[in-house]
Amino acid sequence: MLKPEVESLVPGQTFDRRSFVKTALGSAFAAAVLPVHATTIKTDFKGLTAGEVTVESNGFKMPVYRAQPEGKTNLPVVLVISEIFGVHEHIADICRRFAKLGYLAIAPELFARQGDPSSYGTIQELQANIIQKVPDAQVMGDLDACVTWAGANGGDLSRLAITGFCWGGRITWLYTAHNNRVKAGVAWYGQLVGEPTALKPRNSVDIVNELDAPVLGLYGGKDTGITQEQVERMKAALAASSNPNAKASRFVVYPEAGHAFNADYRASYVESAAKDGWQRCLDWLRQHKVA
Repeated sequence: MLKPEVESLVPGQTFDRRSFVKTALGSAFAAAVLPVHATTIKTDFKGLTAGEVTVESNGFKMPVYRAQPEGKTNLPVVLVISEIFGVHEHIADICRRFAKLGYLAIAPELFARQGDPSSYGTIQELQANIIQKVPDAQVMGDLDACVTWAGANGGDLSRLAITGFCWGGRITWLYTAHNNRVKAGVAWYGQLVGEPTALKPRNSVDIVNELDAPVLGLYGGKDTGITQEQVERMKAALAASSNPNAKASRFVVYPEAGHAFNADYRASYVESAAKDGWQRCLDWLRQHKVA
């Protein structure tokens, strides 16, 4: 069942795609995803310090959602990279899920220089006006700034991981080849191949020899955008690499799932795949000594 309106975290306030209300980072859903599906998971704030902070990145004050166990330090760190919709409530909720398990989880609004992704009513507008204008180099620098911030705010940078969804899944592959502090990556249905552009000069398949940590790829067998042929091409590149981190990387493909199967706020959600993927994500981080 779909909901025509969505409650914000402001009492008495609701909004729909026609009357979007700007709220604090992570406290509402992006306009382009409304109406929100009834399967949406909500994780409470009990025992957590969670909300928006500002991270300085190359002179830019970047909004970031962070969640961590209240009053604790020396925490494992996980960067949580959003879909094209930015850091809306679903991504914030994932941060809180990690925080409940003892992580410092950080979700930067990586589109902030280009605009507000939450305010566009359609995916097409969002892609044209923001996403296609975001350089990979900018993203890598912003994530480096988040890592620095985490180290100064309760995070143990010897236990650093990254996970991301769709657009963020591709960034997960790239960042694991960018920052040698990363111990493990988990990429959820992120782009693997593509034509190079000035802003996106390389894709996941191009960087397998540079991976500084193993990556777990979680993909849907019915994904029409990221096909099984592309998955097989990536698997072959990993297997052919002399890089031990490439050889240690793994894929799990869920035959019953399409794209965005972990997005519990959308009709694409596949509960069985999402729950299994989440457990595999946590196990992967433990296996690689992040947790």
